[in-house]
Amino acid sequence: MTGITGADESGASRLRPHFALARTGGVAQARRFMSAVTTPAEAPWHAGLRGARANLAPGLALQLFALVLVLAYYHHAPTHEAVSKLAELRNRTGVVFGVLSTGLCGGLLPFFYLKIQPATRRRYTWAQGATITAFWAYKGLEIGLWYRLLAWGVGEGTGPATVAVKVVLDQFVYCPLVAVPTTVLVYEWCEHRFSGAALAADCKAPCWYARRVLPVLISNFGVWIPAVCIIYALPTALQLPLQNLVLCFFTLLLAHMSQRKPAG
Repeated sequence: MTGITGADESGASRLRPHFALARTGGVAQARRFMSAVTTPAEAPWHAGLRGARANLAPGLALQLFALVLVLAYYHHAPTHEAVSKLAELRNRTGVVFGVLSTGLCGGLLPFFYLKIQPATRRRYTWAQGATITAFWAYKGLEIGLWYRLLAWGVGEGTGPATVAVKVVLDQFVYCPLVAVPTTVLVYEWCEHRFSGAALAADCKAPCWYARRVLPVLISNFGVWIPAVCIIYALPTALQLPLQNLVLCFFTLLLAHMSQRKPAG
């Protein structure tokens, strides 16, 4: 599964209400949650590539973090022992772990970070924060079930062939058909101040998928294809915890970049 990222018009990275949004956007005149959307004169793939370029540095940082953690799990005994205890907790608590940890990492922590920063504290409302946190809590359930489905259908192994099949299904089936469209819809709804009519009008306008989803999907590929390669190299019980850590660090990093270089 992936997070949603993009670059605003000035080129600064922003979280889309994923809080991975600093992803959440909106002050008096709501700022676009999905920053990697097209402008009237810009092709969807250009907007996506613009977002991918803006996310290059934070993406490399999170990929390096995830790679070091996975290598330590396999080659450093204390890390292996500590992470194995996390897997045991994940197995004992089941879906509750995924709901709480993903809501915390994808929504609550980034939102609080943005709220304590003077440059961004007025940009996002408590209602937006609560909605995005609830959304990511649900996503924890969905992503956990997705990882289990892949383990059942493709296998529990962590060899190159198994990882490759899982990455292809994740990034080129699940994300374009389910993960990214639903996330875009929720963030757009927040952006429209929870107006179902405004959201419906935008969805009915021509080329909604190309305008709203495709740029976000493209901007995510550079970050999340390498990240999920690393995630699927771990046992199934550890995949969601690592995804949560990557999600949290990435959204916090983009939130920091957003408050440091706010869009005009």
